[in-house]
Amino acid sequence: MSLATVHLVRHGEVHNPERVLYGRLPNFHLSELGREMAQRVAGHFAGRANAGASIVQLVASPLTRAQETAAPIAQRLGLEIVTDARVIEAYSRFEGMSQVVRQLRHPRYWPLLINPLRPSWGEPYGQQVGRMMAAVTDARVQAVGLAEANGSAGPAEVIVVGHQLPIWVSRLAAENRRLWHDPRDRECTLTSITSLDFDGERLVGVRYEEPSADLLPGAANLPGA
Repeated sequence: MSLATVHLVRHGEVHNPERVLYGRLPNFHLSELGREMAQRVAGHFAGRANAGASIVQLVASPLTRAQETAAPIAQRLGLEIVTDARVIEAYSRFEGMSQVVRQLRHPRYWPLLINPLRPSWGEPYGQQVGRMMAAVTDARVQAVGLAEANGSAGPAEVIVVGHQLPIWVSRLAAENRRLWHDPRDRECTLTSITSLDFDGERLVGVRYEEPSADLLPGAANLPGA
């Protein structure tokens, strides 16, 4: 059976001075700090490749912030970015709002908050997991094929650059935990890496790293959905 690892990478900090819940909105670019984070995570994977890791594919969400995070990784590893809409940010009815917590005190939004377990204000958690894991499966299979074609002896590795909420609920599902949660409890910081280890089709491990940990204290960390 073929060994493989799929690294789920969250994008870097976004330039968002108005603190808009940007969700799937276009043209939200990385900030200067976000670009530094992207370089940091690119260096992390370059180090892995130099140490012998077989990183054969790079996938990214179509949103600007994910593409800009993937760009230095592509440059450092000599890979093309494969855009996959299945790893896009979650849809939210609150998309485009600023000062979200304050605005949600208004009664007109209360019907959207009726079921936080689903959640009622946006894309169901289970649906997010379904599309993410379908993308993970395809990326894993393709990476194994590429690694075998290249004659690589070690596990095939693929990087998928996406967004906090879909990555987090996918990790919860992988660890057989409930999907509904407090957003403040997500362990998925900017340019963090959630790695899913596979033996054939079987998920055998979940790992988590923060290459930009020292940059996080100065970062704005507004969830996208």
